[in-house]
Amino acid sequence: MAGTIEALPLQAIPSMRAKVLTVMATRAADQHLVADAAAMIGVKPTDLGSGDNKWSNENKIVPAFGWHPWFSHQMFDDSATSDSDTLTGHGKVVHYQRVLTPKPDDRDLLLALPDPIPLSSFIEQTRCYLKQYPLALIGEVGLDKSCRIPIPSSHEHQRDRAADATPGGREGKPLTPYRVNMSHQQLVLVAQLRLAGEMQRAVSCHGVQAHGVLFDTLASTWKGYERRKLSKRERKLQEVQPADGLDSGGTSTGGAKPYPPRLCLHSFSGTAETVKQYLVPSIPCEIYFSFSTTINGWSDDGQGKVETAVRAVPDGRLLIESDMDCAGNDMDAHLEQVIRKVCSVKQWDLEAGVKQLGSNWMRFVGLSTTESQAAP
Repeated sequence: MAGTIEALPLQAIPSMRAKVLTVMATRAADQHLVADAAAMIGVKPTDLGSGDNKWSNENKIVPAFGWHPWFSHQMFDDSATSDSDTLTGHGKVVHYQRVLTPKPDDRDLLLALPDPIPLSSFIEQTRCYLKQYPLALIGEVGLDKSCRIPIPSSHEHQRDRAADATPGGREGKPLTPYRVNMSHQQLVLVAQLRLAGEMQRAVSCHGVQAHGVLFDTLASTWKGYERRKLSKRERKLQEVQPADGLDSGGTSTGGAKPYPPRLCLHSFSGTAETVKQYLVPSIPCEIYFSFSTTINGWSDDGQGKVETAVRAVPDGRLLIESDMDCAGNDMDAHLEQVIRKVCSVKQWDLEAGVKQLGSNWMRFVGLSTTESQAAP
């Protein structure tokens, strides 16, 4: 499940038919909420058994910590400055004029936006969360060319907003003409990808109208680490090597890399050709593709863009999601719906397809080291 947890009733999760959920943060206000949820009902390494893993209803979420591109303007690059605190006043205005496009000249608007925080502080906070929760992922992160930032909250909006809504969301507010420029989004994304590489955690990645620049950004992190074609003998040796474990700090003993070990393109909206671009054997990062019924536009005849992309994805790299922020029966229904659609497109038996998708998720989050084969 991608998205915020602002409307996520934790008490609804234990009774859901879904055995386990991935709950993701997107901005400053919900990082600690995800951590609190993980502390309450998170899957712990000691909960995992062998075989099919008998998930407990009391411990059934895997947390993910990350900063969504919609909110990337709310952080500033402090790597080349002496600033180590949140920006206010003139510094805040200068920052927003630098990262927003077209360049805004409404000083009052810029001053009303959230005070930007240092990127390094967020990365350090996320590192601490990942150490605290050794099964945690990084997400939701990514790039978005279409998103415009909303107007700052007015006193009236604050008064009328839902009492249980997490502050800082879009919440249906009117949008400004301003977008976060791509270079700043890339800066924030790459910092999180490098942390994922350091900690050897999987990543959930958002990409809207930015498939080309997203691929180029991801590729820049694994440049120089591309896989070479192995000989038959080398492949056999690799098959018998033990899988990397996690040390006490939650970091893979396999060693840090500047790119994540596994990455999911969530609610994937690209074409079958884009799928193939990510499946080049030289790419050292395992790329997964996730689909939903809330975002993806499935066709009535089963021959549309989404279905064509699903067919192009190897069976072992398919994932499903709700992309919803409210747990319960509705989320279960959406998950069932997308499972049925994927199984129909792939011509899988439903039971076998559910097992395939579950196995794929286990490998993606790092709970299994074996890439599953095609569903019968």
